[in-house]
Amino acid sequence: MTVGRILAAKGRDVATINPQCSVAEAAQILARKRIGAIVIVDGEGAVAGIFSERDIVRLLNAKGAAALQDEVANWMTRTVVTTSQSASVHSLMEQMTAGRFRHFPVVENGVLVGIVSIGDVVKQRLAEMEQEQQAMRDYIATA
Repeated sequence: MTVGRILAAKGRDVATINPQCSVAEAAQILARKRIGAIVIVDGEGAVAGIFSERDIVRLLNAKGAAALQDEVANWMTRTVVTTSQSASVHSLMEQMTAGRFRHFPVVENGVLVGIVSIGDVVKQRLAEMEQEQQAMRDYIATA
């Protein structure tokens, strides 16, 4: 199973903002869209960073409510690990576990084409397991 198949099933919409947006604006988008991370893009649409719920907790701890007026560029994760549509779901799970992150922007030829969360990966893996179990039940029933 590949990342591309997950995107084909869930869609390719990605919430993005520019680095000059305030932390408060980013938090409002996260809450409104009920998502855990937002991708920060530069003027050409390339991935410049990622900002998550964890980042909000970290900055509130560091600066308090005043940090909500800061630019998201001051708090985003700048070194973003991305993946491609051809990557396997298994390798994605390993990277998410090792890196301790829950969101993977999907990039092809320098262009953001989707995002995959740990929830998407778990959902896909559960569907695969159900298919495997059904195939086994069918095999046993016909043997």
